[in-house]
Amino acid sequence: MIRTVHEAIGAVETYSPAEEQFNRRRRTAGLVLAPLVFLAILLMPIGGLSPQGHRMAAIMVTVIVLWVSEALPMAVTAVLGPVLAVVLQVAPARGALAPFADPIIFLFIGSFMLAEAMFVHGVDRRIAYTALSSRLVGSSAPRILIAYGGVATFISMWISNTATTAMMFPIGLAIVGHLFRHGGASDIQMRRFAIAMMLITSFGASIGGMATPVGTPPNLIGIGMIERITAVHIDFFQWMAIGVPIVLVLFTFLAVYFHWTCVRGVSVGGGSAELVRDELRKLGPVSVGQRNVLIAFGVTVLLWTLPGFLAIFGFGDTAFSKGFQTAVPEGIAAMLGAFLLFLLPISWRKRKFTLTWEEAVRIDWGIVLLYGGGLAMGDLAFSTGLASWVGQSLTAWLPSHSTLALTIVFAGLAIILSEATSNTASANMIVPVAIAVSGPAGVSPILPALAATLGASMGFMMPISTAPNAIVYSSGYVPITTMMKFGIALDIVGFIVIVSFVTLIGPLLW
Repeated sequence: MIRTVHEAIGAVETYSPAEEQFNRRRRTAGLVLAPLVFLAILLMPIGGLSPQGHRMAAIMVTVIVLWVSEALPMAVTAVLGPVLAVVLQVAPARGALAPFADPIIFLFIGSFMLAEAMFVHGVDRRIAYTALSSRLVGSSAPRILIAYGGVATFISMWISNTATTAMMFPIGLAIVGHLFRHGGASDIQMRRFAIAMMLITSFGASIGGMATPVGTPPNLIGIGMIERITAVHIDFFQWMAIGVPIVLVLFTFLAVYFHWTCVRGVSVGGGSAELVRDELRKLGPVSVGQRNVLIAFGVTVLLWTLPGFLAIFGFGDTAFSKGFQTAVPEGIAAMLGAFLLFLLPISWRKRKFTLTWEEAVRIDWGIVLLYGGGLAMGDLAFSTGLASWVGQSLTAWLPSHSTLALTIVFAGLAIILSEATSNTASANMIVPVAIAVSGPAGVSPILPALAATLGASMGFMMPISTAPNAIVYSSGYVPITTMMKFGIALDIVGFIVIVSFVTLIGPLLW
């Protein structure tokens, strides 16, 4: 029985033999290229850089090569960067490693523990089956697609897109399998419906993560870098003011696009709804563990969003509001929610609580290290003058230095980069550059960095672009050319939507 997020992901995430061969060659190339690039830059004369900045440039390019090639585990590469900075005397150990204790690290840890508890107690599955078994959904193929994709999108606002896809994937396969066995549609119609169900699983989960700071790691990476480098804090409510509208527009586009291209005229039959209701009945009544998880999660979301609501109702400048924001920042709120999981009992007599330590430590510590390493690399790039040098060099090549132009450039670069490497590594690489270029250009770095952060989550064209894409590709229902066709359409629309909302809403918030 699958009981953890990692088990669920490992059970379904596969690559074709051709992709495995490509990945193997890419990793081999990275292992060879990284040390060569490191030595070449270290020995190359570079004007305008301090000795520390020169050494940091060699480290930075080496880390980027290793991230793009995935020659080493990404978390290992993230730690390697600041370690090399200490060894080469770019910075003292205390300064180079300090970002690993950044407050947002604890926002990661707390939100990951809440997500693990949701998975362990089946809260995510209950939400999915409850929504899909609704009488409003019934046996209509378009409504099933919208409800199913909507659930994936909503759940991924709070837990990782990979875990969401891993959880929704078998549900989608069961519905598709029922259609192939009992549906009245033609073979072509059934295959189109299967494509839509699979792709809306991964695409919906990926775009849903953009709605909240905790939805996907790039969001917190961007927020953390913006705060550390520019001293501008983006709170939970402010992020959602931009993230939620973007997600709503992109999901609406997905629903309409898949309806017109894949779902029109498909007859699913009443058995699919009954199939979902049977699964819901198997879950039984709401358990004590599920109730406790919902309580802890509700308290955490309230703590995250309370400052925003106070501001909306005119209490943002009160002593209580300011004191609350100081005493309960987002990272502390996440940890308080996680603490509740260890305090709310399932059985007081047995001293059994909602989450055990053994379950809690299953969270993705690699992402935590990857975030800390990325933040450290950003800090070192700015403290050594490397970021300023890169910014001045790139600014000379840009035809326009306006906020809109930089927002367009870095949103596009992040989307392109996210097709070649993980969204987390993409954010680590592109956000510091966006901030560095904005300074010499004489514009505020907030909007370009925010657009780069959001763009890093837009990798949809290839199975290797994101883990959710790899998961649904393993179903065999989605040809790679089809994924590319739908993925590039979503990339283009996503680029337009991100730039539009960041430039329209962003100036009202910062």
